[in-house]
Amino acid sequence: MAATELTRENVEDVLAGDGMILIDFWAGWCGPCRFFAPVYERVSEKHPDIVFGKVDTEAQQELAGAFRISSIPTLMIIRDRVVLYAQPGALREPELERLIEEARAVDMDEVRRRAAEHQHSA
Repeated sequence: MAATELTRENVEDVLAGDGMILIDFWAGWCGPCRFFAPVYERVSEKHPDIVFGKVDTEAQQELAGAFRISSIPTLMIIRDRVVLYAQPGALREPELERLIEEARAVDMDEVRRRAAEHQHSA
């Protein structure tokens, strides 16, 4: 499955769904972004049940700002509307596959329980 270009117009629809979403924040002038792009594309083909999104930070500066992106490439993993991972840096294919497997293994009921506890204590 090819990556979906995320824009201000479609990001809410994409994020509203359940399941896992990976977002690659990138720019055409960024060397590490160009290294990571084919890795991201290959991995997206192996996981048709995951939404792979891309945000061109030059064309979508407002969207990048809303996600507080300060360095590119940045990969974000969202599962059931919860951000599980958000780190800058280009990953190799095995590293990206490992992150996906770790995100799949997260007990989301436990994450939601801890978030609720944190909100009540704040």
